[in-house]
Amino acid sequence: MARKNFGPNSFITPEPVLMIAAYDEEGTPDIMNAAWGGVSGANQISMCISPGHKTVKNILVKKAFTVSFATADKVIESDYVGIVSANDVPDKFARAGFTATKSEFVDAPLVDQYPVALECEMVSYDADTHIMIGKIVNVSADECVLTDGAIDLDKLQPIVYDGMNHNYNVLGAIVGAAFEDGKKMK
Repeated sequence: MARKNFGPNSFITPEPVLMIAAYDEEGTPDIMNAAWGGVSGANQISMCISPGHKTVKNILVKKAFTVSFATADKVIESDYVGIVSANDVPDKFARAGFTATKSEFVDAPLVDQYPVALECEMVSYDADTHIMIGKIVNVSADECVLTDGAIDLDKLQPIVYDGMNHNYNVLGAIVGAAFEDGKKMK
């Protein structure tokens, strides 16, 4: 097998496309797109987001945020809020066509156009490493993406970021049963 070396890179794939939303001081919702994040505990999420983002500034004030999963039907809007800063375009949330409902659990907006959201309280933020950790206090999902009471990825159609090629992809078909298929080798 021949290999090509790419040097030190953050090629972890796939990366979830996380839509991070928070209210500003006046209660106006803001949202950003971030791919550098994931589970960091049973009820925690960690994300690498730089302090210059308006959304980060809002989270530091409100100490709360929501994280939704970008979906295939919202690729354009999801990308738009990732390439436009609310520091420059204060109404980017509305320009993207988004509407919000206040979370019952945290002082942050649920983005109505994304059917699944993690509702989080900020635990910590390190401006030097850009690591934000949030405690997940609730996961909410619209009935339209449920099958037998569980979130159905085929209905949700979450997109992932391919950092190697700078593309968004939809998650694919089921290829195995976690914690089951490996038992065949025992």
